[in-house]
Amino acid sequence: MTVTSPHAPLPVEPPTGCPFDPPAELGRMRIEEPIKKISLPDGSWAWLVTRYADIRAILGDTRFSSDTTTPGYPLSGMTGGANQENRGFIRMDPPEHTRLRRMVTREFMVKKVEALRPEIQRITDELCDAMQTAKLNGADSVDLVEALALPVPSIVIGLLLGVPYEDHEIFQGLTGKLLSRTIPQEEADAARKELRAYLDGLVTAKAADPGDDILSRLIVEQQRTGEIDHDEVIGFAALLLVAGHETTANMIGLSALSMMGEPKTAQQLREDPSLIRGAVEELLRFHSIIRNGPRRAATEDIEIGGQLIRAGEGVVVAVPSANRDPETFEDPDQLDVCRPNAQHHVAFGYGIHQCLGQALARVELQVVLGTLLRRFPTMRPAVPIEDIPFRTDMAIYGCHELPVTW
Repeated sequence: MTVTSPHAPLPVEPPTGCPFDPPAELGRMRIEEPIKKISLPDGSWAWLVTRYADIRAILGDTRFSSDTTTPGYPLSGMTGGANQENRGFIRMDPPEHTRLRRMVTREFMVKKVEALRPEIQRITDELCDAMQTAKLNGADSVDLVEALALPVPSIVIGLLLGVPYEDHEIFQGLTGKLLSRTIPQEEADAARKELRAYLDGLVTAKAADPGDDILSRLIVEQQRTGEIDHDEVIGFAALLLVAGHETTANMIGLSALSMMGEPKTAQQLREDPSLIRGAVEELLRFHSIIRNGPRRAATEDIEIGGQLIRAGEGVVVAVPSANRDPETFEDPDQLDVCRPNAQHHVAFGYGIHQCLGQALARVELQVVLGTLLRRFPTMRPAVPIEDIPFRTDMAIYGCHELPVTW
């Protein structure tokens, strides 16, 4: 395939109209130029890949490096530059990635996560009780993001890691700066250093007095045996804390908003709760909250979809485009909670870097969605949809606020 058009910027804004849809330009590219050169904010360029089959091929091929220090890696504000300190194990390649990921894999296995379901249900019920009390006390509306979507995953990941929930304003505020696409890079870098300093103190305290949590087990079982060092424990803490609450929180908000706009589907799920698991897979496919990645760099010349990608060239894969590819998903722009192949989405990535916490995210989404449908059958947006502040300024899409009433 020969690229003849000039480099365009990465499409990130949703189109005017339905805020659930990915940028319309991605659909055009998928048909006309499925592997296209785009310009990046730092003046470099990368290949943007939009077809499902090509994206799976890239994410499943270890010749495409996840390491930000690899020549040609397409950096973004979230990566914090091409240095060792900012990588985290998701931005490493085997064998380093394999060694570190293995240390926490057992903490997020399906059986272990399923054992958390009753606790996640308890947390959700308590937060819903508080929402109900607020309404009984005269509140016109409740912000579903503040009241439920953000607290549930924040509390759960805090319990797992041993991060005090009373510190949630600290880590949520810093995470917001790290994920912003609009703040100056210096401010993002400062937030990254501040988060690292906070976690440094937390890990140091756990080393002196370990508890029953993931970070303590890493310290006792791996750090003290010399398998990892203090900085690597901090790296685990940063990755799991940020990824463990931001992604699920935004999926909860978008999923709830979708159900409010699909009353027949919502009633179908209320009448048959066994459909909730499949509905969550379809919502993950439909919304695709990661809108400008993952990113890779080719370590050797590789042909993908008829296009030669040379060693040292960067690649950005468009997950929302893959999940709306009609070659894989019939009538992809429709939300169908009974879609037979919804679980084939790439919302959690694909290959060796597939999301470590996907089982936890699934259970949280299943519990929260099922509870909302059951307890608030008349819930609806308290403002017109065009007045809802969507996160077009953030690396993870969703709603900044979601005022609801019932």
